[in-house]
Amino acid sequence: MKALALVVLVVALAGCASMPTQSPEPILHDALFGPPTQPVRADDVFAASPAMKAFVATDIERLVRIKGTRRGLFEALRDKAGLSLEYDSTLTRNAAEAFEARKGNCLSLVIMTAAFAKEMGLPVRFQNVFTDETWSRNGSFYLSIGHVNVVIGGTHVEPGYGHYDLDAMVVDFLPPVDARSLKTWIIDESTIVAMYMNNRAVEALIAGNVNDAYWWAREAVRQDAHFLGAANTLGVVYRAHGDLPEAQRALDYVLAREPDNASALSNLVTVLKQRGDTTGARVAAERLARIEPTPPFAYFERGIAAMKAGDYRLARDMFTREVDRAAYYHEFRFWLALANLGLGDMDQARANLAIALENSPAGREHDLYAAKLERLRAEVPVIRR
Repeated sequence: MKALALVVLVVALAGCASMPTQSPEPILHDALFGPPTQPVRADDVFAASPAMKAFVATDIERLVRIKGTRRGLFEALRDKAGLSLEYDSTLTRNAAEAFEARKGNCLSLVIMTAAFAKEMGLPVRFQNVFTDETWSRNGSFYLSIGHVNVVIGGTHVEPGYGHYDLDAMVVDFLPPVDARSLKTWIIDESTIVAMYMNNRAVEALIAGNVNDAYWWAREAVRQDAHFLGAANTLGVVYRAHGDLPEAQRALDYVLAREPDNASALSNLVTVLKQRGDTTGARVAAERLARIEPTPPFAYFERGIAAMKAGDYRLARDMFTREVDRAAYYHEFRFWLALANLGLGDMDQARANLAIALENSPAGREHDLYAAKLERLRAEVPVIRR
């Protein structure tokens, strides 16, 4: 199995909220890295730009006079105020960057929304939203993706859980029918900042900038020692930098607090193998297999092998099993379309390719899916007798 480098946009605190905060300093090793190429500052995450302040004073204020304070903010996030926000998973932006681009992933849009609310003097609270685990990949990195939302105003009526009085407004960038049915848990603003820093670390890793990835991961760990996704990412950074003892210490730090953390265990297996500790790697791998008998992308890799062997029926079955675990991940749908195409099922090929296109990020994959879908739609249906 390939090494896992987790982008945990949001993770549950896994019972750690009652633990005393412990300094993460033993797993930070600044001397191994050069200075970052750009500032890594927590204060920048929610900072409202002059353009955002002007937007509050004009567009939002106009809507507030008509709709009321919170409803005015809500309307401002929709097309009526001209924002026309788009979802974009390619980069995690801070508040000012998301506003300027008019797009972002769920974390970026939540950060921007909270920054507007703060500028308007409204109280904000953040929620981790428990969804089925969703995975994607980028090259050799496998990414676990979560979800957060923000509550504007209202009174928190049950400690810990996301229960508020009727005066609160939840802003969520999932479809409303989905958002209403999900369980939530209150998280601190420091955790949101740590999530932002962690995402930037992983994005730097994917881009090959290991040095900057360290500084982003370092700041994520410093912002919230309970956010163990950042320590896991730090372990991957050390491994990518060739610092294997430091990588193992960072992963051990995670596993000392969450012994069944599958992501950290998977990364630890890779590190131990690279250090020549075959016994330790075997023990960790056996433990991982007990916790996670069918790892993310396991069926997908079997499907790819079947495609290479020309067994389209087996490939279709394997890709279908991945779709059953992650219905809207574009790469699963794309390969399921190819398997159906190999079987001569043009209708299913078109349907799955359309779903892949709808859920793909802007860029190379989106253009590839669009071109293939256009070609499939132009094909004359074949009627077999």
